[in-house]
Amino acid sequence: MAIQVPTELLDGCVLGLLTTKDYYGYTLTQEVQRLIPISESTLYPVLRRLKKNGWLETYDEPFQGRNRRYYKLTTTGRGRLGEIQTEWQGFSTAITTLLGGKINE
Repeated sequence: MAIQVPTELLDGCVLGLLTTKDYYGYTLTQEVQRLIPISESTLYPVLRRLKKNGWLETYDEPFQGRNRRYYKLTTTGRGRLGEIQTEWQGFSTAITTLLGGKINE
């Protein structure tokens, strides 16, 4: 897929995944990459920004002698996800209409 994912949508994808369970960075990246071609170097700055905005929290868990940093959705993160989902509905409809060559007159 050659289409670049806008930052706002990438934020929504990450926040959406975290509604079901907490993920550590690598598995979160793998889940996003299953559907959207992004690199790890793309996702980690997104995670830092989402945390800085208060939409994510982190905690560490030991695993085989190392710590894994887990990301957890906050209440304000759920609110932000709702805003992105609402914005996406209108945007998606508009793009689908335009790509189909249909303009309401």
